[in-house]
Amino acid sequence: MSVESTTAVQRAQVDLLDFIDWSGVECLNHKTSHSLVNALKQGYREDEGLYLESDADEQLLIYIPFLQVIKLHSIVVKGPEEEGPKTVKLFANKEHMGFSNVSDYPPGDTAELSPENLEGKPVILKYVKFQNVRSLTIFIEDNQSGADITKVQKIVLYGTTVETTDMKGLKKIEDGH
Repeated sequence: MSVESTTAVQRAQVDLLDFIDWSGVECLNHKTSHSLVNALKQGYREDEGLYLESDADEQLLIYIPFLQVIKLHSIVVKGPEEEGPKTVKLFANKEHMGFSNVSDYPPGDTAELSPENLEGKPVILKYVKFQNVRSLTIFIEDNQSGADITKVQKIVLYGTTVETTDMKGLKKIEDGH
């Protein structure tokens, strides 16, 4: 792929925030005073003083359903240098995952976050694995320093919506035989 077409593909990607079904969003193992809203919601995620923080250990399990089918292109996960996430596993369309069964499924993609990623450089995903996404589960397995607490300042999902066909609008073609 040429550089021109790569940047055109990246430009076509949008922040998928408006397509999140907030009524179904869940986060396991977070401190109630530092919830997922701080890292995911518009306005909150731009505030350096607000962040998502793990509770009992460094792991976080985030479930994000969408209002319509999306194609996920890349993800931004910002965090501090020491407590920022390190290993991030992404699962498309896996519901009801918990810490007890998260290792039972192969992730669609795994990212080892670099210092540049923690500062906001997007992680480009295995695009073919995230073509018809109704929900995304993000498993933050560990953090940069091995600390007991993981902090996430910002999560941004980039991609596009999938044009869906309205099956009711199609006319049935009768077989003439």
